Amino acid sequence: MTRSDGHITLVAAADQAGLRLDQFVASLVPECSRNTAANWIKKQQVLVGGEVKKPGYRVNAGDIVSVPPRVPEPISSIACRPLIAEPLDLDLLYVDAHIIVINKPPGMVVHPAAGNLTGTIAQGLAFHFPEIQNIGSEPSRPGIVHRLDKDTSGVLIAARTQEAWTSLTRQFRHRTVEKTYDAFVLGNPEGDCGRITLPIFRHPADRKKMAAAENPDLPSRHAETTWQVVQRFARAARLECQIRTGRTHQIRVHLAAIGHPVIGDAVYGCRRAGKACRNFPDLKRIYHQSFRQMLHARHITLSHPQNGRILHMTAPRPDDMLRLQKAMEKDISD
Repeated sequence: MTRSDGHITLVAAADQAGLRLDQFVASLVPECSRNTAANWIKKQQVLVGGEVKKPGYRVNAGDIVSVPPRVPEPISSIACRPLIAEPLDLDLLYVDAHIIVINKPPGMVVHPAAGNLTGTIAQGLAFHFPEIQNIGSEPSRPGIVHRLDKDTSGVLIAARTQEAWTSLTRQFRHRTVEKTYDAFVLGNPEGDCGRITLPIFRHPADRKKMAAAENPDLPSRHAETTWQVVQRFARAARLECQIRTGRTHQIRVHLAAIGHPVIGDAVYGCRRAGKACRNFPDLKRIYHQSFRQMLHARHITLSHPQNGRILHMTAPRPDDMLRLQKAMEKDISD
């Protein structure tokens, strides 16, 4: 994506040839839905090689697509708002002059976003550590170097200085941070371990979801998840997962793609849950007692940004996961 004379210019790559024009624009312009792109195209705000096209036009490799400057800049206004600190309780696992390590509870959002403007980890950090207010690249995410989904619990790292933020973000970007997750999934995998390398892309019909598959017609990003079975139950299992990449919803999407969705995942697993539990009323009861996806970021290994010392940070599993494990172990023994 380049800008010339105020215009946003998109150039179609070879692997994007054949995409609909509205789909192509939506995939490259952040925070632009396919419907929004179609409306821009219908209003003749998007040109291909200087010509007006329809939303269903199939782009060719090398097509130059121009989006005029009157289209809003693809930057979230929420990200630019000053952060209002809040006196929130945070479970701190480790703190020094450079970094903060938090045990994030399920149900708590990391930073303000649409629908969750208050009560976030970022606002709690700004209250307890006011010096981080100017750390990072966005006012709404001071010190934040990575993210966990709202209903995923576990280890979360934040920086207290700009130097630490730069070092930590570089480690995450270069994939030198080791991240280990616990996941309770439906079904028992056939093997004891596996590796999933399906690319991840934005779901073509639902922009809030991701999907994983070999799909040459959609722009996707490489993703890699490894897993191994820690414990088997009746029609369920506890897995340990490690991710080499940090794509949106990666573990949830990858495990659902191989037929073992995370228990409690209403986005990627609820349809399969009903079928899997059909003849197992006890498992159905246990599944529906899980009010969030049973996914926990248990362990992170990284280099300390100041002295390079290797840090191993572990967050104990939350009570709801321990209760689920106990219930499934009882289900086996009964």
